[in-house]
Amino acid sequence: MTEQATLNDIEIARIACRIDRPIALVGLMGVGKSTVGRRLAAMMGRDFVDADDAITEAAQRSIAEIFEEHGEAYFRNGERRVIARLIEEHAGVIATGGGAFIDPETRGLILDNAIAVWIDCDIDTLVERTSRRDTRPLLRDGDPREILTRLASEREPHYRQAQVRVMSEDGPHADTAKAIIEGIGQWLA
Repeated sequence: MTEQATLNDIEIARIACRIDRPIALVGLMGVGKSTVGRRLAAMMGRDFVDADDAITEAAQRSIAEIFEEHGEAYFRNGERRVIARLIEEHAGVIATGGGAFIDPETRGLILDNAIAVWIDCDIDTLVERTSRRDTRPLLRDGDPREILTRLASEREPHYRQAQVRVMSEDGPHADTAKAIIEGIGQWLA
């Protein structure tokens, strides 16, 4: 969905009251899952939780440290357990890590128990957004553009399984949040 969403508060409330499970935002790092997720949750009067924050809180270490000390497989296993707990405890919006939906068990968990929303974005925007912070372990060992392009290609077949897809563009986060609500409304119809 690339056109600007034009939902008003009443339409947002009508769609929000029909949503009976958490909304799990999926997509590559830098697409805006956390930022848009907070806005989306506020619009719908729901809670918001970032799975990466919940993981670092539970582990008492950064994601980069977990990757470095234990490897990606260990991290993904813990990530799945945290997402399962968040889905069970929260009826709002959950921002997942960029690789969470790639894991078959985590993807199945999300698809069965939440509404998966793929936030997609062009590579140029992702490169610009991810260059703002040096907290992304997968971007530390090479050219970010090449890595993001490869990840986008590898992960697209998995992300396509989400029930809803929206594009994140350089504009107000509220526009992307409204596009998500509109997409969920169409999916629920």
